[in-house]
Amino acid sequence: MYIPEHFRAQDHDVAIRFMRANPFAILITSTPDGPFATHVPVVIHEAKEHVILRGHVAKANPHWKYLDQQPDCLTIFHGPHAYISPSNYETRETVPTWNYAAVHVYGRAQTFAENTQLRSMLHDLIPTFEAAYEQQWESLSEVYQQRMLSHIVGFEISVTRIETKLKLSQNRSRNEQQNIIDSLSGATDTAASGTARLMCEHGLGLKKE
Repeated sequence: MYIPEHFRAQDHDVAIRFMRANPFAILITSTPDGPFATHVPVVIHEAKEHVILRGHVAKANPHWKYLDQQPDCLTIFHGPHAYISPSNYETRETVPTWNYAAVHVYGRAQTFAENTQLRSMLHDLIPTFEAAYEQQWESLSEVYQQRMLSHIVGFEISVTRIETKLKLSQNRSRNEQQNIIDSLSGATDTAASGTARLMCEHGLGLKKE
């Protein structure tokens, strides 16, 4: 990913927090016919600074076969984004742009379809996305559970590299940053207002008492 230095986030913890806050990612794999992508929720694990992503796809989705053939893959975590008008700037000779945040995670995948592994993966996913569902899942018949598990294939990605880009007007003045925050904060579009919040979380704009 192209990242000008003033938009590059080097802090590992910043990347992990962003990934966990935006776990519905895009998994991309190379195939003989070109790139193949799946939109999928994932769980992020850390163990001694080693990062692992876990999730699953439908068995009818050929992506798991592509992961078997080509384990090297890219997972993109994307967050809020917004159009930035040059009207927020202090000089007229400026152009429009777009603010956004994204984390690109490179790694090697392995797939699994064995019952014990799939259940372990689900015990990661369920508490992450809806802890209350665990009781319902456990109450379902064994026959139904097995039928559902037979329709999915799990994957685990061992992360080799993480690139984090926070393009949040760090190259503009504090006054201009605040103008942008103010213009986006009241937007009904949650992507725009979320961009304003993200800018504030990273200390941009003017500090208010």
